Amino acid sequence: MTAITHIAEAPAQTVDLPFERVPDPVPEPTLADRRKSLFVNLAVGIGVLALAYGAWDQLVAARHVTTDDAYVGADMAQVTPLIGAPVRAVLVQDSQMVRKGDVLVRLDDTDAQIALAKAQADLAQTERRVRGMAATDAGLDAQIAARGADQARAAASLASAQADFDRAAIDLKRREALAASGSVSGEELTQARNAQATAAANLRSAAAAVTLAAANRSAAVGTRDANHALIANTSVDTNPEVLAARAARDQARVDLERTVIRAPFDGVVSHRQVQVGQRVQAGQSLMVVVPDKALYVDANYKEGQLAKVHPGQAVTLTSDLYGTSVVYHGRVKGFLGGTGAAFAVVPAQNATGNWIKVVQRLPVRITLDREELTEHPLRVGLSMNADIVVAP
Repeated sequence: MTAITHIAEAPAQTVDLPFERVPDPVPEPTLADRRKSLFVNLAVGIGVLALAYGAWDQLVAARHVTTDDAYVGADMAQVTPLIGAPVRAVLVQDSQMVRKGDVLVRLDDTDAQIALAKAQADLAQTERRVRGMAATDAGLDAQIAARGADQARAAASLASAQADFDRAAIDLKRREALAASGSVSGEELTQARNAQATAAANLRSAAAAVTLAAANRSAAVGTRDANHALIANTSVDTNPEVLAARAARDQARVDLERTVIRAPFDGVVSHRQVQVGQRVQAGQSLMVVVPDKALYVDANYKEGQLAKVHPGQAVTLTSDLYGTSVVYHGRVKGFLGGTGAAFAVVPAQNATGNWIKVVQRLPVRITLDREELTEHPLRVGLSMNADIVVAP
């Protein structure tokens, strides 16, 4: 017990240890602080995006007008016959490349050959007739001279008949005066009267002959004038009848040449609709030839995009066929005359019923580089992406 007490009463000893300060606890952010930080970051992000968009709009977008509503087009040729005839041969197929002047279709030329032969015969006959008219003109002059001689002879006969009539009238008058005294017999008086009647008849006949001779001469003059009018101031080569016959011959020759239908330009045959043995009519569509290099693009831009677009501006284009790896370069050629709605078969009637404004698109014609088309051919109707470089 004593020992235990001694230990308990012993003085306590202290030990000095190095000093370490315990840090204050960091308070956790409240919900309001987290929300405020989120909004600040969002505002900064939106501001950065707005600045980036503004810079892109001023430096890039303001210089470009783009659309993907663009398609390849071409001035295609409808191959049609100019005459009607059966088809003898078709020398091309769809998708076949042709050159200008290549034969596409041959028509049966039997009728055309016959028509040409007839036209040539008609021309030869007309030339002969015109030469005959020239020869007849001199003969008609001689005929007029002969009719003039007949007229003079008739006039002389009339004068002679008139003298005979006058003499017979005087003889009759004298015998009638002597008949009262009995110096002239009745038979002699009768003979005088008969002679006077005969002279009167001869006079009338001579007068008719004069009239007939004058009419014959007038008819001869009219025939000569009519014949002369057909050949006056012309030669055989320049006579109107010969020219008409020659034109008919040339038309027959052209119709014969038209039995061979050729390609109007370099291109690709498409939409062939003709077969051998088929009888075709003038103007009937046989096939279509699409040019392989004379292509263009119609880009349908919204009306609000065209304020700064004008002909001559550079255009870059890509095709869905080749992708963005192939870039075409072109130029704005011009604007079409109206929107698609304006040329629709049933145009919109915005003045009736409820009206909703629809943004219109105006086709812009863009020409393409021929060398690029040779390297990467396109076909009509393919989709394109057009980017017009406009002034800022």
